[in-house]
Amino acid sequence: MMRLGANVSIAKTGMLKAVEESISYEADTYMIYTRSNRGGNARPIENFNREKAYEMMKEHNLADPVVHAPYLINLASNKEETWTYGVELLREDIRRTEYLGIRYIVFHPGAHTGAGVEYGIKRIAEGLNEILTGEENLFVCLEGMAGDGSKLGSNFEELAEIISLVKHQDKLGVCLDTCHLYSSGYDIVNNFEGVMQKFDDIVGRDRIKVWHINDSKTPFDSRKDRHANIGEGSIGGEALKRIVHHELALGKPCILETPEGKYKEEIAFLRGSSAN
Repeated sequence: MMRLGANVSIAKTGMLKAVEESISYEADTYMIYTRSNRGGNARPIENFNREKAYEMMKEHNLADPVVHAPYLINLASNKEETWTYGVELLREDIRRTEYLGIRYIVFHPGAHTGAGVEYGIKRIAEGLNEILTGEENLFVCLEGMAGDGSKLGSNFEELAEIISLVKHQDKLGVCLDTCHLYSSGYDIVNNFEGVMQKFDDIVGRDRIKVWHINDSKTPFDSRKDRHANIGEGSIGGEALKRIVHHELALGKPCILETPEGKYKEEIAFLRGSSAN
């Protein structure tokens, strides 16, 4: 079954607000931040109207929502205070996600900021080993990045190496972002099957838990993270439609992070028949 949704608001009523907004887009799922995407203090998670939200989700066939952790988390940092803050913040957001009964939390692995790829990968794994107990009732999903700056996770080898160094690997998943894949040099327009085979060979297809569905403002292999509306970028609407209809996306939350204002239109387009 297809699960299409968008990054939605938690203003005032928390999870209930997210569900109401998703219904207005005729979505099947959604993604939220449980605090500002820049981090900082968070509203009490008990005030997110969890029970009412789930009642409404059941009525409108919404399922498998996703939480995105704040961008400020950087487990690859060589600054002790930055790394420690990231560990504490991700640990707290995991607890908040579990309280909401959500099965997926996505986070950006981090940037080594000059300390080197090997150092950054080891540091990310150290952070996850500090956080994960093995008792979590969710998947912590590493998001594949676009390759800009010193951000890690823009190639499948880096994702695989991080996972290999984590003790509780069964708690880890991967979130693949179409804009990031294309910008980092994976040709999902002309060779999606080949890219997915490569991912399977290096990481394993079972690790894919969440998709971010975005067009790209910049060309193939640009190494830039610039999201465009569906059909208005270098990937194109038909290629993105083929992806959300693919067996590796069906049944998984596919989340739009495109410029706001077109979610309902984009979801309807993607849900239409694939060009295949």
